[in-house]
Amino acid sequence: EPTTSLNPVFSVRSQLCEALELHRGMDKEAAGEEALKILKMVGMPDAERGIDNYPHQFSGGMQQRIMIAMALTCNPELLIADEPTTSVDVTVQAQLLELIDNLRSQLGTSVVLITHNLGIVARYVDRVHVMYAGRLVETASTEVLYGKPRHPYTMGLLASVPRLDLARKRELHVVKGLPPNLARLPRGCAFHPRCEFAISRCREERPELEEVGENHYSACFRSKELEDK
Repeated sequence: EPTTSLNPVFSVRSQLCEALELHRGMDKEAAGEEALKILKMVGMPDAERGIDNYPHQFSGGMQQRIMIAMALTCNPELLIADEPTTSVDVTVQAQLLELIDNLRSQLGTSVVLITHNLGIVARYVDRVHVMYAGRLVETASTEVLYGKPRHPYTMGLLASVPRLDLARKRELHVVKGLPPNLARLPRGCAFHPRCEFAISRCREERPELEEVGENHYSACFRSKELEDK
């Protein structure tokens, strides 16, 4: 959330230059020039004026661009984007995602995109890691995972997405039950209380990731049986 991540009492220049001076050893003048260059890179209009403004003077979408600029100050090999489209409308959301995608290509930076939006995943991600209750339960390329999910939770998530190509009267699928209390996880597989495929073994043992296809892994005792579901 950029509103709470940016310091309200310091200008954009101060916050960007701090990282450049501390981590890249730049003097004040060089840091200012580099900060301006990065702001232009992330699409801030009239960056020469905006760099001396304060966070509250920007929209939510522009604040998010400033956060991306801060993340780029140290020339990272890996950029972690944790729900980067929170609190912005769909138009700004698309602009931010295109920006991140373009920066990935332009700078050669790898991106870890953390999101609950399966449409975003399908559009921008090369490989998907599905998490449940703090654990990785399935991983595969985007194409394979969307085409042949092999974990019940992944299957439930994908089935819950509304589809325009199906009848309107079709009942929307839901994953029954509630997410577990992370302080008191159930014994065995954490998903078993909500899983329609659970067997007695699921209630006693926690499944580990196993290869179920080429570079495709699932943490489910019944993954092989679910191939044709």
